[in-house]
Amino acid sequence: MIRKIVIAIVYITTVGMYAQDGTISPYSFFGIGDLKNASTVENQMMGGIGVYADSIHLNLKNPAAYGKLGLEVMDKEGLVTYTAGVSNKQYTLKSFTEEQKSSITSLDYLALGFSVGNGLGMGFGIMPYSSVGYNLAEEQTTASGSLVNVYSGEGGLTRAFYSIGYEIIEDLSIGATINFNFGTLDSERLQQVEDIQFGTFDRRSSRVNGFDFNYALNYIPIIKGRQRLHTSIRVNTQGNLVSKNERQIGSFSVANGGTIEELEVNLASQNLSNTELKIPTTTTLGIGYGEDYKWFVGAEYSFQEMSSFENSFLGADNISYEDASSFALGAFITPDHNSFSSYLKRVTYRAGLRLDQTGMLVDDVDINNFGITFGLGLPLGRSFSNLNLGFEFGKRGTTRADLIEESYFKFNVGLSLNDRWFQKRKIN
Repeated sequence: MIRKIVIAIVYITTVGMYAQDGTISPYSFFGIGDLKNASTVENQMMGGIGVYADSIHLNLKNPAAYGKLGLEVMDKEGLVTYTAGVSNKQYTLKSFTEEQKSSITSLDYLALGFSVGNGLGMGFGIMPYSSVGYNLAEEQTTASGSLVNVYSGEGGLTRAFYSIGYEIIEDLSIGATINFNFGTLDSERLQQVEDIQFGTFDRRSSRVNGFDFNYALNYIPIIKGRQRLHTSIRVNTQGNLVSKNERQIGSFSVANGGTIEELEVNLASQNLSNTELKIPTTTTLGIGYGEDYKWFVGAEYSFQEMSSFENSFLGADNISYEDASSFALGAFITPDHNSFSSYLKRVTYRAGLRLDQTGMLVDDVDINNFGITFGLGLPLGRSFSNLNLGFEFGKRGTTRADLIEESYFKFNVGLSLNDRWFQKRKIN
């Protein structure tokens, strides 16, 4: 068992170090980048809700769900679940004057969870937390001629996590997750004036790390027959991130792009060499109703005091924040998960939608996101393992105030593989 745990830790860490997640969203210019959906394909395709918990799937959003892992399928002999997901996202970026298309493929998560019996489950893994990837140009007319600013950025934060969940009494579970977030945020501004042979640059880099915690409480009583009411409350505590910053300014040749002069800015004199990024607490309330492994419908509401967030080092003049909120609705149906005659009856069909008020205001315009999701859970053989396919159509932003409207189509592939971890040896 110890050998398996060591191998899993090494594998997850290695993949997390070398699998770079990304984005091309212009809105990754702000804050700490484009925040990722911290859930499996199964949850994402139900609008991203995390209120539902069963005994064979990991729920990365809800640590209390680990207390249910393996309870009904392995009879306390121990269940181990490996899960991984990748996605391809097709973007269409549109302004009043032009339209561009692009795409990006990324690793969404890699995790392992297991039951140790008596209602106790735990897991660990790695996933992207945020991504930065933009290239924007701004042109202004001045008395000296045309002034062009080109903004670019890359990097992002990765999240390593450990979760534990425990069923205190029948139908009541608690759980907690500790998240360690780390990564680098890089940005650059190039400025040049028409008919001037030299331009200027401003490069900034932040090495960020810090912890946050996610606490959850699930109450899932039986209401009628095998039908259950699912309720949950989750609190993702304030993320206290520390940022070590560097800044270089200088000039370059417009003709060949070569650096003419470069100076290191003394950030200590401005109290900016080390800064704090405080990601406000998020509270999520969830409710749903359904029958295990057959059907379910649920909804969640989240709110966050995003108005208190600021990035004093990488902040922009045209950005401000207000309190954020999110509403999500999701459902699934499995016609007959025990069917021997029809494979299609054992397939799980999922759908959902979500509306995110991000709390981000660019040039005093709200930047909101709307998405519609659906997907399939395809059984692998007669085991509890499955291949999950997901699709999402969405739109973020607006063309108002000379901003950019971002339409996207996302295709997800996820694996959920189940096996016994702790097996009793039999001696003949």
